[in-house]
Amino acid sequence: MNVQEFLFKYGRGDRNFTGVILHAADLSHRTLNGINFRQADLSGVDLRGVNLTRANLRYANLANANLTNADLSGANLQEANLRGAVLKGANFVGSNLIQADLRSTDLDGVNLQGAHLADTQMDRASLQQANLSGAYLDGVNLTEVDLTEIASTVTDPALATAGAVYR
Repeated sequence: MNVQEFLFKYGRGDRNFTGVILHAADLSHRTLNGINFRQADLSGVDLRGVNLTRANLRYANLANANLTNADLSGANLQEANLRGAVLKGANFVGSNLIQADLRSTDLDGVNLQGAHLADTQMDRASLQQANLSGAYLDGVNLTEVDLTEIASTVTDPALATAGAVYR
């Protein structure tokens, strides 16, 4: 499916795009809340400033996608591949990121307040000035993670030490 066909179908009210392939498409600054992108291949897609609130992105491939300032609050990203994605300033409040792959991602300034991140891979990610208050982090791998200026937003002292595996 090409971008024009996708936008036409979305515009007429379709919300189920399970398994769609939209490599390197430009979907920036669009409102796609409540969309079903389960198992979609959105690798390299430009999603800057997009509204994906309550979206289903379970098992989606978002490797190397640009989600700068995107709103993913309440979204389901369980087991999603976000490896190498740019997530600067993105909003993940209350999102499900269980077992997501966030290795080598840019999460600077991201809001993960109340997000569920159990067993998420975050090694070599950057979390500078991120908000992790109320986030569930059981089993998260924080090896070589940049946690600069993050200690003030979390209550668990284990996160104040970069390179730790939080359990």
